[in-house]
This record gives sequence, structure tokens and C-alpha cells, in this order.
Amino acid sequence: MTDQTHRHFHDQLDQVKVRLLAMSAEAESAVGLAVEALLSRDPVKAEAVIEGDKEIDRLEMEIEDDCIGLIALQQPMARDLRILIAALKIANDLERVGDHAVNIAESAERLTTARAVTPEPELIEMARIARTMLADALEAYVRGDAQLGREVCRRDDEVDALHRAEFRNLITHMTKDQSLIEPALGLLLVSRNLERIADLATNVAEEVVFLVEGKSIKHRVEGVPDSP
Repeated sequence: MTDQTHRHFHDQLDQVKVRLLAMSAEAESAVGLAVEALLSRDPVKAEAVIEGDKEIDRLEMEIEDDCIGLIALQQPMARDLRILIAALKIANDLERVGDHAVNIAESAERLTTARAVTPEPELIEMARIARTMLADALEAYVRGDAQLGREVCRRDDEVDALHRAEFRNLITHMTKDQSLIEPALGLLLVSRNLERIADLATNVAEEVVFLVEGKSIKHRVEGVPDSP
């Protein structure tokens, strides 16, 4: 690339990052609003999440077009190519986060007509952690911060533990009172979607570590050496 072409490429790359941040903010907000709809039994908020998913889908398409265009026209190599490929993967993960937020909103809608059950503290804590994981994972991408990416990955274990605790709590409720089966199953579905959102935030964080260090940490336990 000439110096001018290189500057133009990086200006466009910065625009991709801006769109990714906007998409992350939309996805994080959707998760938060979906949980609010659940807690307040508010179908209006639930519907807003479902309708707002169109914006997340639109941003994914724009990012995909930008990245493919840059790869085709500029033919980037090495780190620049890895940044664009990571952006494509992250946009896909964020789109799936939006889908899970819609799932939670749809569960919230169904639960408005079911017997009222106060969600367990574990569910609320799962939502809080999942949202912060999303925000921190995108911050790690923009800053190229592998350490922050690893911290996000470690938090996934906490969400998994909360999901297991929520599962046990809900099974206990259903066993004691059969009239709670329908709302408890609805909350279990919400818990599962929050657990998947945390998994997707972890995917983003793993991409950051690979981008910065050139090392994949997927399917590995940190601190355990690779087999010879």
C-alpha cells in the first residue's frame, strides 16, 4: 500500500470499529431492556427489544459489507487482515446476542400471563455480568488489550456457576409446587439465554487474545501447558 492508501485503509478500519462499538451498545442495551421487561412484567419493553433487533441486524450487514470490501479492494495482510476477520466474527457474535435478547423478551411476554414468580438473585446477577462482559470484550478489541480479554473469559465460569444454581433453584420450586412449572420453565429459558450471551462475549474476548498474541485460547484451560 502507498502511504495515502494505508491512511485511507486505517480510516475505514476505524469506521468498522465505531460500528462494532455501536452494535455492541445496541446488543448490551437489548439484553438490559429484555431483563427489565421480565422483572417488571412489561410487554411494551419486551416488544421494544424485539423491534430493536432490526438495528442490530442492520449494523451486522454494514460491518460485513465494510470488511469484505476492504479485504477485496485493499488486500490487507498479516495483522490488518486478522483485524478484519476478527471484526466479521465479532459482528456475528453480537448479532446472536441480539437474538438471545429477543428470546428473553419473548419469554418475558409469555410470563406476563403466567403466575408471578420473583426471579432468583442469581438470574439478575447473571444479567449484570453478561452485560459487563460484552462491554469489556469490545473495549478489549478496540484497545487491543489481551489481558482484558482474558479477564472476560474468566468471568464466564462465574456465569456458568450461577446458571447451575438457578437451574437447581427452579427445579426445587417446580417439585414443591406444580403450579409453578410454567413460569419456572420460562425463567429457566431466560437463564439459558443469559448463559449463552456470556459464552458469546467470551468468544469475542478469545478473538481479541488471538488477534493480539497470535495464540488461540479456545477450548483450553489457562495455565495448563499444551500437549507435546
